[in-house]
Amino acid sequence: MSTARTAASTLITVAPTGAETAKADVPALPTTPEELVETAIACEQAGAALIHIHVRDREHQPTLDGAFLKEAVDGVREATDLIVQLSTGGAVTDPLAQRLTVLDADPDSCSLTCGTTNFGDGVFLNPWGFMVDLYKQAQEREVVPEFELFELGHVHALRRLIDECGMPYGGKVHVDFVTGVPGSMPGTPQALMAGVAMLPEEVTSWSATGIGRAHLPIVAAALSAGGHLRVGMEDNLMYAKGRPVEHNRELVARAAQIAEVMQRPAMTTTEARAMLAIKDRRTR
Repeated sequence: MSTARTAASTLITVAPTGAETAKADVPALPTTPEELVETAIACEQAGAALIHIHVRDREHQPTLDGAFLKEAVDGVREATDLIVQLSTGGAVTDPLAQRLTVLDADPDSCSLTCGTTNFGDGVFLNPWGFMVDLYKQAQEREVVPEFELFELGHVHALRRLIDECGMPYGGKVHVDFVTGVPGSMPGTPQALMAGVAMLPEEVTSWSATGIGRAHLPIVAAALSAGGHLRVGMEDNLMYAKGRPVEHNRELVARAAQIAEVMQRPAMTTTEARAMLAIKDRRTR
């Protein structure tokens, strides 16, 4: 864990879309292939090094259709140098079997949520067998997982995954604490630090996400403790009280500015690829 606590620069991940917000309610949400690529370019310029992608269909509805996933991966990879991470969570209603097909789109990284959790009015299912299947598939395909931790119990599940399945491809273990989801870990510095204190010694880096009003407190807490950041309209639709987010680059730029003030400037894509041991799938 010493590497994570003494990080000299900051990995900024942008999660631009998610699966929960309707395009009709938030027209600025990037849901088309063109909007996604434009967002990726702008956010890379603002300081992001990794993009966490949920895909929408032509009616702006969440989808795990392989053709849409591949279109998103290829489009972002051709236009930017960002690490391309696909969500394997999809929407909370997506069947487990379909979620296991996400890696067919050949991303650099994938999310791997370490357990079931309450998610607003629904339940985000991640049973043990699914987690193991996804982990082993990522190992075989040389895709780097990001372990998503919504609960303190998920930290224990990560310990069990490593013990039973070995290390991920590349030998690095990167986790992201997702805080502030209704029904899950609260978005407080105290909860975040409790999770950090429990991390297995194999963890080489960690980031944190604050949903909604937890956004800025978690940014500050993560940076002060040597962690990295995830921001974006998947997690936060308000830039300030009474001021909606107009573009994901605003959230990335603010995170980069705060990181700069904390003397932990935004990490380059080259630095991020090295930190996470990403396999180079770029052809250009």
